[in-house]
Amino acid sequence: MNRKLIRPNLSEIKEKAGKSPRSSAQPPAQTPPPTVESGGRNPDAASAPQGTSSARRKIAPPEQTNAESFYYLKQMQTKTPMVIVLQNDEKLRGIIEWYDKHCLKINRVKEPNLLVPKHNIKYMYKQDEEPRIRRTRGTKREEAAQVPDVDPSVFD
Repeated sequence: MNRKLIRPNLSEIKEKAGKSPRSSAQPPAQTPPPTVESGGRNPDAASAPQGTSSARRKIAPPEQTNAESFYYLKQMQTKTPMVIVLQNDEKLRGIIEWYDKHCLKINRVKEPNLLVPKHNIKYMYKQDEEPRIRRTRGTKREEAAQVPDVDPSVFD
């Protein structure tokens, strides 16, 4: 790929040097015409989306957003009790003590601490957000209706 350097003319530099810096207005930078390859196409056109005249490509998002690190640090500082659900649907409860690129160390109460590989974690949530199992009055009535009536004559 041939790229042409944009250099000001020597005469332009001499003109600017002769004028005072306050009154000198910079002329707009001139861009060279796009180079055309032997095939008759613009080499920048392949990188531009079709239907646009812009030759620049869209900038890719950053590789790492640090959102995961921010979340772990926040939970570690506040010592939030967490529930970690593993790939086999086993639930671990504890506080995140530290983390690195590949694993989490979970501090548990009255149980041994665990080092959990991140690839084994399905998802996690705060223990306070755990859904509570509540029975409604309708389910109690349904359970009472499901209990079969026993005939007292059977026991005589």
